[in-house]
Amino acid sequence: MSKVASRLFTFFVGVPLVIGIVMWPVLNHLPLHLLLILAASVGASELYDIFAVNHKLLPKKFLVSCSAFISIIAGLYAVLPAFNFTPPYGQEIITFAYILVLLLILVLEVFTAQDFKHSLNKIATSTFIITYTGFLLTFISRMTVWQMYGTSITTPCISIFLIMVFFTDSVAWFFGVLFGKSTRGFVKASPNKSLVGFMGGLLGASAAGVLGYFIWQDLFEGGLVKLIITGILIAFSSIVGDLAESVFKRSAGIKDSGNIIPGRGGMLDSLDSIVMSAPIFYILFSIFFGPFN
Repeated sequence: MSKVASRLFTFFVGVPLVIGIVMWPVLNHLPLHLLLILAASVGASELYDIFAVNHKLLPKKFLVSCSAFISIIAGLYAVLPAFNFTPPYGQEIITFAYILVLLLILVLEVFTAQDFKHSLNKIATSTFIITYTGFLLTFISRMTVWQMYGTSITTPCISIFLIMVFFTDSVAWFFGVLFGKSTRGFVKASPNKSLVGFMGGLLGASAAGVLGYFIWQDLFEGGLVKLIITGILIAFSSIVGDLAESVFKRSAGIKDSGNIIPGRGGMLDSLDSIVMSAPIFYILFSIFFGPFN
């Protein structure tokens, strides 16, 4: 599938499908949480394969299970209130699950390793895998419990977030193709990326913030500047996430992280812009428009 066909497929099929899942509120967005668990599991598997090219790692099934476990706990935190059960300690249960997994990584290496030559490398890469594919995605699950004046604001908030990420990618590509040939190569990790495309991505995410403001003006009254600031920072973190995955793949000498998504490659090739920007969005929105109860 060509680049243009891939973009069209994403625009007309991928984005509406994901937005549809986000807007489906059954059991406090259970379909979205199931999608996040799948993404965490497949993403961990793909990232493991990338790192395994040059590094000694802990067992693959263990790390994939750990990443899925963190995502499952985050999903339960959000879904259980739909069954009139509120998990104790709130979001701290997600952090506890993450710390528990970190402890298990240390326990596994401390008590099973026979040769400690690669222990530091194994612990560091394992920690990164479960953080990158498991913990960072939990910030999307956390958004599904947001309420303002007793009404859920999950759909508008996650929709704005996804539109910001999508506009960053699409407008950056559009600007880069049309105007950015002379500024390509400013980042060695991805020679086809251009400085003009980077600026276009910032503009695109800002435009997404403006669009979200006018669609949900009653929700974000007086918050236009805050949405634009959020868009700029989401664009930056999204672009850095995309470039970071390029570094991972170049280090391993591969082109795509997998082939699970037609025209897009692996799960990580679609998650790279989301994992780093989700916590940024969560924190900024909590500061600008929170607290959410």
